[in-house]
Amino acid sequence: MAVVLPFESLTEPSFERLSALVHADLERVNALILSRAGSEVAMIPEVANHLISSGGKRLRPMLTLATAAFSGYSGSGHIKLAAAVEFMHTATLLHDDVVDESELRRGKVSARMLWGNEASVLVGDFLLGQAFRMMVEVASLRALEILSSAAVVIAEGEVMQLAAAKKLDTTEDAYLAVIRGKTAELFAAACEVGPVLAGRPTAEQAACRSFGMNLGLAFQLVDDALDYGGSRARLGKNVGDDFREGKITLPVILAFRRGNEKERVFWRAALEAGEVTEGNLEHAVAMLSRHRALEDTIERARHYGAIAKDALALFPDGEGKHALLEVVDFCVARAH
Repeated sequence: MAVVLPFESLTEPSFERLSALVHADLERVNALILSRAGSEVAMIPEVANHLISSGGKRLRPMLTLATAAFSGYSGSGHIKLAAAVEFMHTATLLHDDVVDESELRRGKVSARMLWGNEASVLVGDFLLGQAFRMMVEVASLRALEILSSAAVVIAEGEVMQLAAAKKLDTTEDAYLAVIRGKTAELFAAACEVGPVLAGRPTAEQAACRSFGMNLGLAFQLVDDALDYGGSRARLGKNVGDDFREGKITLPVILAFRRGNEKERVFWRAALEAGEVTEGNLEHAVAMLSRHRALEDTIERARHYGAIAKDALALFPDGEGKHALLEVVDFCVARAH
């Protein structure tokens, strides 16, 4: 059973405008990523390239490139920082798949299923090391501070999520704190380092950070909804993985809070006790639909998307600004 999530739009948003804007720089980033994923230890490039070449949109490094161009940066440091951002993201995916025991990633068999948990963790560590090496090479202490702080916050967010797993008393505020750390922080850092490299005023750096943070929150909330109301092709993983893994995401928090005692007994059995049997996912989706949990999760995503757009009001209109605004619409429209 699936739920069609609403999104009102005359034309389907995309990030083609952003892709076109950063195309030349992204080619340089991709070349650098492939170069820095190399190693004399054969297993490292095998595992790394399995995920790096699996069709990810490169959204986070594109944001770094776009905000650097948007800020008038004319050097080359943004190429290395964008590659570092992508390596940080890839490392967290490798680690996450081990923690979550995931079988799929971006529609392909996950690295842990092919090479094992140990290799996935260690190659993730290698990529983090390469990311920090590139940050140092850029020689911007402030950019290094932003991205290294993000690495800490991301790890904290992942541990917070682990601690909240299977706990249905998790509040909405507590959950937002988790996704602010594990997902939105890297979006924020990716957007902030562009104007930092360009030496833009503090207000502009803060505005770009706010844009990235709220875009990241919207992005993750849509992902949460898609796990119950999307498709395997769109998710790049099995629909219902969050449910089977006992993850407490916002749709569940809303449905549990709004449900009756019989419904809460179901959620406790399925998510806290792990008693998931055939038909349980469909039953869960039906309850989410009954309580408008998916629709309201998307509505919250729209709210954070609107805040992200407002953050850019500080800047004059132009191709770069329009491209970033369209990215917000694209991220939310994935729920359609």
